[in-house]
Amino acid sequence: MSVSPRHPDPVVHRFAVATCLIAMLPIGIGVIVTTLRAGMAFADWPTSDGHNMLLYPWLSDLRNTDRFTEHGHRLAGIVIGLTSIALVGVTFLREKRGWVRGYTVAILVAVIAQGLLGGVRVLMDAELLAMVHSLTGALFFAQCVVFAVLTSRSTATRRLKTIRMSTPARGIVLLLPVVVLGQYLLGGMFRHLGRMMFEHLAGAALVAAWGVTAAIILLRSDQSSLRTVGKFVLAALVLQLCLGAGAWITKLNVPAFGWVVSTGSPTAVVFRSLHTIGGMFLLAAGSLGAVQLAQRSLWIGRPDQLLAELPGSKGGLT
Repeated sequence: MSVSPRHPDPVVHRFAVATCLIAMLPIGIGVIVTTLRAGMAFADWPTSDGHNMLLYPWLSDLRNTDRFTEHGHRLAGIVIGLTSIALVGVTFLREKRGWVRGYTVAILVAVIAQGLLGGVRVLMDAELLAMVHSLTGALFFAQCVVFAVLTSRSTATRRLKTIRMSTPARGIVLLLPVVVLGQYLLGGMFRHLGRMMFEHLAGAALVAAWGVTAAIILLRSDQSSLRTVGKFVLAALVLQLCLGAGAWITKLNVPAFGWVVSTGSPTAVVFRSLHTIGGMFLLAAGSLGAVQLAQRSLWIGRPDQLLAELPGSKGGLT
């Protein structure tokens, strides 16, 4: 028996989209902070050189790239925090559905946890925590993107029906975000700790093969929404592979082919930063495909279709 979701509130959806866009501000600046190795430009937190974070003379650091970027990251964190509070407030005023309210609270909790994690990273001067901070930032962005799509009117009013997709195919789509997250972790270890370089390269090949397969499965779906997600997955994957090649060349150089870029050059900073951001978009696209597939299995009253895809389940992947 089909269960139709209620129409979403358009104001909540607009706030959800705004949250996604604003989330890119601290994420983007944070990526640049890591690329510049500016995470310890200030040794204190939540103050900046003893100043209240909001009263610190930020613009006086225009010529000090590290301090200017790091404090900008802190201010951007405050902006996304206030945005998340506003999202919760608007949702509780206009939405009655429990899962929508609960989701916005989860977003706010994630923002708070992310801010605390960044602060502890500074106080402990721990590069490992910086890597975790980046990883959880990617998960937070994916969380926001999924919420924005789930609260859109087109998603809520779309007719849900049984998906004609084999069990292995479902499993590949459902596990795509896990595979991408694993690769993101390897990339973080290489980026922050200088380890797992060859593992990261091998992971890129695995993600490329898995991502292309998942995209083809989604593109061949009988539902237009899944085909749209498949296009996003494929586009994000191709872009990420290109950015990865650029980041590799600008970081390690390939003198044999005449590709030599000085460390810390604007080109190196841009490619390495965009490659990290591209990984976040790929994770968000993969998560969206998995959630939409799971959403249909649950909303049409067939949760067994979802459970059957998980490894170890009867009829699932082996």
